[in-house]
Amino acid sequence: MIPFTIRLKFHGDLAFFLGSRAGGEIIERSLGEKTSVKDVIESSGVPHPEVDLILVNRQPVGFDHGLEQNADIDVYPVESLHTHFEQNHLQVRSTEHFLADGHLGKLARNLRLLGFDVAYDPQAQDRQLLQRMTRENRALLTRDRRLLMHAIVETGYCPRSQNADAQTIEVIRRFDLFGSINPFTRCLRCNAPLQKVTKAEVIEKLEPLTKIYYEQFRRCTGCGQIYWPGSHFSKLQKRLEQIRTQIASGFL
Repeated sequence: MIPFTIRLKFHGDLAFFLGSRAGGEIIERSLGEKTSVKDVIESSGVPHPEVDLILVNRQPVGFDHGLEQNADIDVYPVESLHTHFEQNHLQVRSTEHFLADGHLGKLARNLRLLGFDVAYDPQAQDRQLLQRMTRENRALLTRDRRLLMHAIVETGYCPRSQNADAQTIEVIRRFDLFGSINPFTRCLRCNAPLQKVTKAEVIEKLEPLTKIYYEQFRRCTGCGQIYWPGSHFSKLQKRLEQIRTQIASGFL
């Protein structure tokens, strides 16, 4: 087969994955055999779950599109909206079920605080993560781009920031979750939903001062952990309100 040249341009924040190569610059590759556009994109360092639209010579294509002649390829992230190609987006825009890898414990806790279903096991190996992701139909959250590149990953996201609050904002924006925020409704330990209970139902498990000063309680439907608006509650409320404010400002 006669060698041919492809020219890739990665748009938006996909430059995050390109290392020392500046975003917006053209990356040229010489190929000697027919290659899928997905393989070419991922060989440049960009995981396929981060790609929402691919244009080859200005025409939309899927990940399995084969390249076998000179071509200009534009690759767009989920955040990019193209009114001319609304039917050709490659990613799910919204989901409320997640699986976080072992390095994203603080992000998992934040999302649970906001009421989202986030499975998290700090001891899980890559194979176990992928199996659970598939079995429970969850979006994978990881900063391991190689993990995101596994073919069985349909929906996922790599947080750009290393700060948990910033990561939380990223995930909520990426999956359009702002309207679904429902704080203090999910267990921080096991992820199961919380259920409102009367004081009488849990009084035998409360510390003496808690019995005196608090009247509102919730109990985890999974592990039985009891929650109440203790001294730390106002700090959590303030923190979550700051996150909400930052998220909302990003949509204006």
